[in-house]
Amino acid sequence: MSGLPTPSHVLQVRGTRQPPLPIMKAHLVAILSSLACVQSLAVPEPRQAGSFPSASGTRFTIDGQTKYFAGSNSYWISFLTNNADVDLVMDNVAKSGLKIFRVWGFNDVNTIPGNNQVWYQYLSASGSQINTGANGLQRLDAVVSAAERKGVKLIINFVNFWDDYGGLSAYLNAFGGSKESWYTNTAAQAQYQAYVRAVVNRYKSSSAIFAWELANEPRCKGCSTDVIYKWAESTSKFVKSLDSNHMVTLGDEGMGLPGDESYPYQYGEGTDFVKNLGIKTLDFGTFHMYPDHWGVDLKTWSSGWIKSHGEACAKAGKPCLFEEYGSLSDHCNIEKAWQQVSRTASGLGADLFWQWGDQLSSGQTHNDGFTIYHGSSDYQCLVVDHVKAINSS
Repeated sequence: MSGLPTPSHVLQVRGTRQPPLPIMKAHLVAILSSLACVQSLAVPEPRQAGSFPSASGTRFTIDGQTKYFAGSNSYWISFLTNNADVDLVMDNVAKSGLKIFRVWGFNDVNTIPGNNQVWYQYLSASGSQINTGANGLQRLDAVVSAAERKGVKLIINFVNFWDDYGGLSAYLNAFGGSKESWYTNTAAQAQYQAYVRAVVNRYKSSSAIFAWELANEPRCKGCSTDVIYKWAESTSKFVKSLDSNHMVTLGDEGMGLPGDESYPYQYGEGTDFVKNLGIKTLDFGTFHMYPDHWGVDLKTWSSGWIKSHGEACAKAGKPCLFEEYGSLSDHCNIEKAWQQVSRTASGLGADLFWQWGDQLSSGQTHNDGFTIYHGSSDYQCLVVDHVKAINSS
């Protein structure tokens, strides 16, 4: 690649900037073909095999148990460079009784960083690279390996709608277009699928994978809801063609469904929760909840939001995952009420609070205002007491 080294731990995919349509199609074929040729060099030995998590009606089955589960999110664990820190976090999660842990499976850049900074994918129209080195997907390897040893199940997603860790904007910088056109941008989708193929093939034998997630909070503002629907339908089929053993989910916030006139129920962000639930190759629905950011009531409205999604999932015969939620104040009293509603509402299979916090060798993990730190009083309330309530039900 012009101006960039191509070490052996990098999967390189070549292309040209804004070629004529026939040439562009040829290069897209070359993208997938070249990736397939080198993929076997990048994939570690098959990991631990065993029972794979699955959906059972509106509940989930993990390790032979069909029940309601709890878990959390950690965007940062996939980028830790100290394996001992990864092991510490995963050990704490396992001992807490939480079973599902959602992590970022992406870290997209348009300039390769120095100083061994972690990056997973370099995006460029003149040639993209997937980093399988020690500061690339080997960091995710450490997370998957630790989860396997501790019996924790991971949700791994492939791209961020938001700009953190690259997101759709990194693709736009490379291939042009807008966030709204990303879902139908041929060059961007070819590279996205090349990356998905690399990640799925790397871990598809692992029993630590709970589900593959197409994106974090995908939106298409002002678009027809058909745009994300068709993208989710075709992309989930693609993932299932690579790995038929693991579940696949969309990763959306659950916006767009019958309810009141408040912003989250509306369809302006381009998602239709009920319609997307009907996609056969999506195994469960996801929804998020941040009343502080959305300008809605922390109690009555929030309870209705949880129940509305549960009812939609129950009607579809699929579980709902209450995948992200948080309050900026009074974590215990506010969020434990949400957990109680989620545990008892029809259609709900699990909840994951945002986000897990811990004490690493480098210090305390980032506090974004929603963080629940291991060992804190909020942890006792929202993890220990929550798990106890689940186990006693």
